[in-house]
Amino acid sequence: MYDHIGLKVKDIDASIRFYEAALAPLGFVRDGSGFGPKGAPALWLYEGGGRNPGTHVAFKANDHESVDRFHKAGVKAGGKDNGAPGLRADYSPTYYAAFLVDPDGNNVEAVCMT
Repeated sequence: MYDHIGLKVKDIDASIRFYEAALAPLGFVRDGSGFGPKGAPALWLYEGGGRNPGTHVAFKANDHESVDRFHKAGVKAGGKDNGAPGLRADYSPTYYAAFLVDPDGNNVEAVCMT
């Protein structure tokens, strides 16, 4: 269901120290600015403020059409466009995603990696 989650934090250095220590016993490691199994980070931390509202949750999609339908249905249901469906080559050559801000200010994404 989930591809990855992003948390807005007040102090990035303190949060990195916390998550490195707390997640190590579970076998998760720091990989760049993300945490998860080696080579597959799924928890991302970002300092509060800036462009990203609230919490970020990315849902796995089976194909590009599902991402397109997610975006269209979400906007119709009251979400705000935060990134139209499309390829995000700066993330990965196959990263196709769309972003919405939900009614509570959270950034939600649908992503397909094929």
